[in-house]
Amino acid sequence: MAGRDRSRRQGEEDGRPAPSSGPGGRASRRSRLVRSAASMSAFALPVAVLAFAVREHAHALVDLDARLSDAATRWARRAGIVPALAAVQAAAQPWVVYTASVPVLAWSAVRLGLRSRTTWAFVTMMGSWGLGALSKLVVRRVRPVLDDPLTVTTGYSFPSGHALNFAAASSTVLVLLWPRLRPRARRLLTVGLVALALVVGADRVLIGAHFGSDVIAGYLLGAGLSIASWIAFIGPTPPSSSARSSWSGSEPLP
Repeated sequence: MAGRDRSRRQGEEDGRPAPSSGPGGRASRRSRLVRSAASMSAFALPVAVLAFAVREHAHALVDLDARLSDAATRWARRAGIVPALAAVQAAAQPWVVYTASVPVLAWSAVRLGLRSRTTWAFVTMMGSWGLGALSKLVVRRVRPVLDDPLTVTTGYSFPSGHALNFAAASSTVLVLLWPRLRPRARRLLTVGLVALALVVGADRVLIGAHFGSDVIAGYLLGAGLSIASWIAFIGPTPPSSSARSSWSGSEPLP
């Protein structure tokens, strides 16, 4: 009983529904899993279509990707921004992004007391990293081949690991901190993270490391994994009154 009470209290602090072993609790869990699967399917379907087109060498997609890659890299070279692109590439590597997230996770768990949410965030980030690497092995797309490469890259191209992992990490951090942020801080953080994600994606195409469809697939998979994981973890159930009173600002969950 004591363990169950501690779990219930922790769930309320983190905004999760209190665990229940009754029929209602099992139905709620099933409902969350169904919604999570539906959400992931909505993101994964266009990625699967793109992956199929890539594997089948669909002329329209391959030609569009090649033209965009050639035009983007030519412009980057003429504009003299290759050093800046290389800096973004290095700063947005998955291991760098996740290492930079560690202080945020520690602060969330220790200072904000959102321990269960922080555990969810860590598992989601690591799971996204692993699934992204696995999806590359499934599609096995060769990276853009340029006459005068702007960077040296290894591994497969689809989806973009930089785009996928940045989208997963940023959306996970946003959801993690959401209940502790004031409305203005939420808007600023959302706009800032979206802007950074767009910079990372543009960098992958401009520097010739990925095709445009690789980046789009990375965005969709990264954000989709984070959102689906969150729905499975908590769903849209609002927090209890005791949880609301414990939050600064009494802000609602996303």
